[in-house]
Amino acid sequence: MKSLFRCIFLIIFCSAVASLVQTSFGKVEVNSFKIDTQNGQHLVFDLYKPHSATKDNKAPFIVVVPGFQRSKEALSNIAIELSRRGMVIALIDPYAQGLSSSSRSRRSATTEGYGMFHLVEYAFSGEFLDYIDINKIASTGHSMGGNAAIRGANYFGKQASQNNEASKLHSVYVSGYVLTLLDEVLKDIQSNVGVSYALYDEGAFRNELTGWDASNMKIAPESLRVVNWGINNGNENLQEVELGKYYGSLENSSLRVIHNEELIHPFQPYNNIATANQIEYFETVFGINSSISSSNQIWQWKELMTLISMITAMIMLIPLSKTLLTFGVFKSLVKEIPKALPRQNKNSKTIFWIIFFLGALIACFSYIPMVDAAKYIFEDATNRRMTWFYPQRMNNSVMLWAAFNGIIGIILFTLSFQLFGKKHGVQSSSWGLKADSKYILKTIILSLLVFTLYYLFLFLIYYIFHVDYRFWFIGVRVFQPEILLVLLMYFPLFFIFFFSNSLRVNGAMRFKNQTEWKSRLIAGFANSLGLMSIIVIQYSVYASTGRVYWSSNSTDWLSINLLFGIVPMMFILPYFNRIFFQMTGRVYLGPLVTCLIFIMILSTNTVVYLPIK
Repeated sequence: MKSLFRCIFLIIFCSAVASLVQTSFGKVEVNSFKIDTQNGQHLVFDLYKPHSATKDNKAPFIVVVPGFQRSKEALSNIAIELSRRGMVIALIDPYAQGLSSSSRSRRSATTEGYGMFHLVEYAFSGEFLDYIDINKIASTGHSMGGNAAIRGANYFGKQASQNNEASKLHSVYVSGYVLTLLDEVLKDIQSNVGVSYALYDEGAFRNELTGWDASNMKIAPESLRVVNWGINNGNENLQEVELGKYYGSLENSSLRVIHNEELIHPFQPYNNIATANQIEYFETVFGINSSISSSNQIWQWKELMTLISMITAMIMLIPLSKTLLTFGVFKSLVKEIPKALPRQNKNSKTIFWIIFFLGALIACFSYIPMVDAAKYIFEDATNRRMTWFYPQRMNNSVMLWAAFNGIIGIILFTLSFQLFGKKHGVQSSSWGLKADSKYILKTIILSLLVFTLYYLFLFLIYYIFHVDYRFWFIGVRVFQPEILLVLLMYFPLFFIFFFSNSLRVNGAMRFKNQTEWKSRLIAGFANSLGLMSIIVIQYSVYASTGRVYWSSNSTDWLSINLLFGIVPMMFILPYFNRIFFQMTGRVYLGPLVTCLIFIMILSTNTVVYLPIK
């Protein structure tokens, strides 16, 4: 019980500090808003309002648009830094992500700016915020959020030409996306434009140049066009861009600047230099002379605090479950821990490591085939159509991979026992499978109770402090009620993998006289090595050729990037399954609890094309 209260106290403390940083120590108000947009859709966003912004001292207004697979909290660092310098920030959940509704458009970033277009119109009308300068409205975003920003500049530029007026979008900043920096898009823009692209962006193979030149913004056709349309009306006078140099003029909204930070795509938003470049851009276009240096950044402290909260919250599952197991109704779930497997000999070690690496190999080379299979099995989600049939486009492939490898794991486990283990002293009683229906039912109820208490506490933390548990793009966040139905939909196939892992970790990797730390470490690598290998292959090839290995399909590289958030979960999963096994002497509680929580984490950090009510 003491451990549980320590976890609760640490989460509350870290959340309070994170909230202080988020509000610039009380100088900025942060509140959530939900507005109805078009076609029955709605948009949810966090509004960062500096106290310095008043009716008599109007401030610039910037809409921050996260990219594909990202919710508003993933770019809170940008909102924190810009708002502490006097700008009002609307940090949105893009359509079909976070708490915003789906969109009826299958190309929402392009046609609606993920909801940004409507919010700009709403802000410009003057009916919403009386403390913003409607002549200084801007947008910024990363990846597909960057696409939304440049599309917004195009949309409002065309509108301005038709109405013979200035564009409602004063300036845009495009981070991590250059595919739509085309003549037909740029020629209509009447906004100032800043571009930031990672020098080592994995998606650069889709750009006009090839190899490492594709992401070199000094010579890339995409960056040259941005500047030439700003200063030369599209004529190709400029042959090389000077990075960080401001071209054009604020007077006619032709200001242009290009940055090319030495980063990879998913890490670009979480870098001091990239953040400083964006701060300086908006200070320049809005004529803000802030007393705070662009290198003076505090957002890292929020990331540290929410990271500690995330880790502590996961650890909290252990004392929480132990406490609940002391209650009368759940006491019967605690059984004697079965005897460990016989000590490994030379032959059993050989069999063990063959299975270890065979499982990792299958896990590695089955991932992309599952990504491809999901495109055909879940056609509606793949094509961004609203559906109740497995509506999570990216998680569908992960689910297929998990189910397939879970089955493979059970097959390998069974074969090793039948062909070798049974003949060498391994007894099935050591697996911790023995349980009647009453035991299983109680275990399910306990796992649901742990899940409920875990998320109720998160909702309470979010309500009080307006922060969740996260680090960069990995987050444990609040959700709308419909996601519970999604969880029930995805749970069965994912559970195959989670149960298979628990069975193998406790029934095939728990040997007599083997130290616990070593056993858990081996299990962690056994469960994650296949996915780790994919990342190693992807970036080893990229480092040597300038083109990622999985690039035959324009979206496969995104599926690889998804693994940055999944691999840590896969590595720690066996630790939890072993600990829960030691609590109960059975293999069931661990996978039930971890599957519910881990799959909810995945479900709240992805696109979900749920039908609009």
